[in-house]
Amino acid sequence: MRILITNDDGINAPGLEVLHTIATEIAGPDGEVWTVAPAFEQSGVGHCISYVHPTMIAEMGPRRFAAEGSPADCVLAGLHDVLKDTPPDLILSGVNKGNNAAENTLYSGTIGAAIEAAIQGLPAIALSQYYGPDNITLENQFEAASVHGAETIRKILATPDAFKSHPYKLFYNVNFPPVAAADVKGTRAVAQGFREGSTGMGMRADTAPNGRKFLWITGSPQNVNSGADTDATANLDGYISVTPMRADLTAFDHLAALKTSVE
Repeated sequence: MRILITNDDGINAPGLEVLHTIATEIAGPDGEVWTVAPAFEQSGVGHCISYVHPTMIAEMGPRRFAAEGSPADCVLAGLHDVLKDTPPDLILSGVNKGNNAAENTLYSGTIGAAIEAAIQGLPAIALSQYYGPDNITLENQFEAASVHGAETIRKILATPDAFKSHPYKLFYNVNFPPVAAADVKGTRAVAQGFREGSTGMGMRADTAPNGRKFLWITGSPQNVNSGADTDATANLDGYISVTPMRADLTAFDHLAALKTSVE
């Protein structure tokens, strides 16, 4: 199996090393793992692409490339440049430093890479490591992902019609719980949740020593449940969450009502 990996934390991020190890196990002894990752951290860029300026790419080593762009740019670079003649069988994104559950999903560059892969017609899985008091002090903060990552991916790949087109192709969002690997209780297939009371991202003003005003992005509390049978709740209960997703943003539950108003 040929696997392309990327992330949004950058080419030198420890989570990417974890993902490379996971991908190598999945690819097998006769497989290949190729890396095309952002040259610099791209957290929070979502599905951004560098539409109005070119993306510089540099070979950092065997099957290892850094691109000055977003995670979605890296997927495009991998498919249309680095591996244009030998496309990958699977694209993996992560392992993100921090969760991409609930509303975080909408901001995530890790997810953005998986979306682009799915739009390009390829199987894709995004992986993220939830942080909390039970794993933040571990020597390997990615321990849960490191130990359970390959098995989780294999379970997804073994699912019937795992990447079926709709026409938007399915992709998967995986979040590992904020616990030590030995304390992971299992895996749950759940929906994307929403942390009640969350306002998503905010902004705080600050004044620099030279008197100029700057605005800093702020986040919301992360250790908050997101409702029954949803990702963040499963993670905080000690389970790996697996959420099937599509890039189709249509609110089908409201479509019929809208038709009666506008047609």
